[in-house]
Parts: sequence; C-alpha cells; structure tokens
Amino acid sequence: MTSGAWSDSIPGIGTYFVGIDVAPGRYRCEDGKGGWWVRFTGPGGGDPVGSWPLPAGPTEIEIARSDFAFETHVGTPWRRIAPPRAPADGSPAEPRPVADPTLRAELDTIVERRRPLLWLAPLTVLALGLVGSPLLGSLWLIGLGMLAVLVALGTPSVSLDLRRARELERRRDRYLTPEDLDDEGRAMLGRVQAAIDAVRDSAVNREGLLDAVDNAVTLPRQEWEIAQVLAKQSKLRADHAEMAGEDVLPEVAAALRPLRDKLDVSIEAVTRRVEALERYAARAKSADEVLRAQRHLERIAEKAHEYDELLADTVRDDLALPAIERLTEQGDELLRTLRDRLAKAAEAGSELPPPR
Repeated sequence: MTSGAWSDSIPGIGTYFVGIDVAPGRYRCEDGKGGWWVRFTGPGGGDPVGSWPLPAGPTEIEIARSDFAFETHVGTPWRRIAPPRAPADGSPAEPRPVADPTLRAELDTIVERRRPLLWLAPLTVLALGLVGSPLLGSLWLIGLGMLAVLVALGTPSVSLDLRRARELERRRDRYLTPEDLDDEGRAMLGRVQAAIDAVRDSAVNREGLLDAVDNAVTLPRQEWEIAQVLAKQSKLRADHAEMAGEDVLPEVAAALRPLRDKLDVSIEAVTRRVEALERYAARAKSADEVLRAQRHLERIAEKAHEYDELLADTVRDDLALPAIERLTEQGDELLRTLRDRLAKAAEAGSELPPPR
C-alpha cells in the first residue's frame, strides 16, 4: 500500500512498514481477542510499543506518521477509520516515508513465491517424527507432531516478515525517509503529503465523484517523483554549504553562483508542482463543501415532501368543512332528540306507582 494508493485496510497477521505498506492513521479491528500488536516507533523501529493480549471485541490503534513499522497478530483485518492526528501544538506534521509506487507489488510477489516453501519446515519435522517413532515410541511422534504444529503456526509470518525486511533493505534506493531530507525538504514534503491526504480523504474522492482510478495512480507517482527531487536538492544544498565554507573568496563565490542559480530554478519548479497539488486539494475541499450543501438540500427536500403532504391535508381539511358542519348539525339534532326523550322518560317515570 504505497503512499496515496492505500486500500485503507491491513491484514490481521504480518509486519508492515509505515509509508510503504501501511498508511498512518487510526485503525479498528472488529475482534482482537487473544491477539497482539506492536508499533515500532523509533528511528529504524528501535522503540517498540505493543499490547497483549487484546480483549474480546473491537480494538482501535493509532499508527503515527513517524512510526517505522506495525506488526499485528489478530483474527480480523484492520480498517482505517480516520487520518492521522495533527500535532496538538499546531506544528506541521512530520512527513512519512515515501516509496516507489511499484515497490509494494514487487515485494508482495517475492513473498508469495516464498510462501509455499515455508510448509517444508513443519512437514520436515513431522517426517522426522514418523521416521523415528518405531525406534523412539509414540511419545516421540506426539512431541514432534506438536512441534510441527507450532512451527506451522509461527514460521510463515516470521519468515515472510524477515524476507520482506531483507528485500526492502536491498531496495534502499526505492524509498526515502524524512532523514534523507534537510529541513527545507521535509517542510516541502509535508506540504505534498498534506495535499495528497486531503484529496484521498475527501468525501468526493471516497464516494467516487473524483477520478478515483487516476488519483490512485497519479498521486503516488507525484509524491515519489517530488520526494526524489527534494532528496537531491537537500544533498546539493549540503554540498553547496560545504563548498562555500565560512570565508567565501570572491572567486569561489563566482564559481558557485551558477550552481546556486540552477538549484534555485529546480526549487522554483518543484514549488510550482507542490502548489498545483495544493490547489487540487483546495478544490477537493470546496467540492466537499458543495457535497455537504447538496446533501443538506436533499434532507430539506425530503422534509419538504412532508410539508407538501401537510399542505394537501390542509386543503382537504378546507374542503371537508361543510361536511363537518353538517355532521355537527346532525349531532346537535340528535342531542336535542335525546334530551326530549330523556324528559319524556322522566315524566313517564313519575307516573309510576311508588315502590313497596
């Protein structure tokens, strides 16, 4: 799941690199009973933070932009329910690593080729048990059978994770981390990722009103290409500062000036590209506002239907007034008749002989 093309879900078992396999943000799994997870939070994953065992029912976690990797072992997949939180102090968020958009598919292919071979380990253990059982007895077979089960459960995830990590290390030129950029480069990459996140997380994009396919292909490619340029600019800025030194001679300054001019042209060009992404994000945000207004109007229209029915009922009420008045007159006539008959009944009752 490379940046910009994430599927907003993580399988329940495995180790995933943030910014290459995993999008930062808030995730939820529906049932984590008995499982566990670990976030490797420090540079290079040196500060692990985890939880075990997880309680029954839903579990939520926050994967930060600065996390190195996320390891999970639960029975249900994780679903991304919210983007990463902004820093509480209002400072810009630390940019996340950026990978070549084709890197994840390449790693997945390598891991899948390796997966069938992993079953050789438990099968080998079980075969040893069967071979040795005539000499060592049934307890030997039972013990190695249990060991084969443990190997079958543990070997695939551990071995595939290690394989993936080794393959990723061999492809160090295919991804960049914030440490590969200077302060200016990190600030620019933060703007790029904020714009891409705004587009990807917009309601119009989630509902397919934007070109979701084009966004899934173009935005990751834009992010990777810009990150590569920013990394080169960071290196050249450091080289330029080193060559200039503290005491710059006029001859040295004159020789460095054309190089600095070319660097400035590159910076201006990548800045225009970043500003174009930010304009796209601003339009997605404006489209979200229009979509919210449209949904609000739809709700008003639904209520208007109820008002129309009320108005129709009111008109029917007006048309029914004469009939109601006639019923009232009939009711009054019935009441008068009833009173007359009651009076006659009372009169007839007075004529009765008294009781004994």
